[in-house]
Amino acid sequence: MKRTISVTDAARNFADCINRAHYQNVTFVLLKNGSPVAHITPADKMGTGRDIAAALAEVELPPEEARNWGNDLRSARKNLKPLPDKWR
Repeated sequence: MKRTISVTDAARNFADCINRAHYQNVTFVLLKNGSPVAHITPADKMGTGRDIAAALAEVELPPEEARNWGNDLRSARKNLKPLPDKWR
């Protein structure tokens, strides 16, 4: 189950959010000024790049779709920019 919650409410009820994520498998989408900024997700729901690669290895796409997907991925990689470090 996925629930949206404000950052303020999440901070006020942090322990409850963590417990619900762990025991009830609830994912929280945290909103700041109405826009999603973070997720609180059960640990077993998180995936790594390796998990994604394994899942993609099992998918069989038609050749044209595979080419288009590869082109989209290359384009996305070119446009990636490092996030600014807000802690400096």
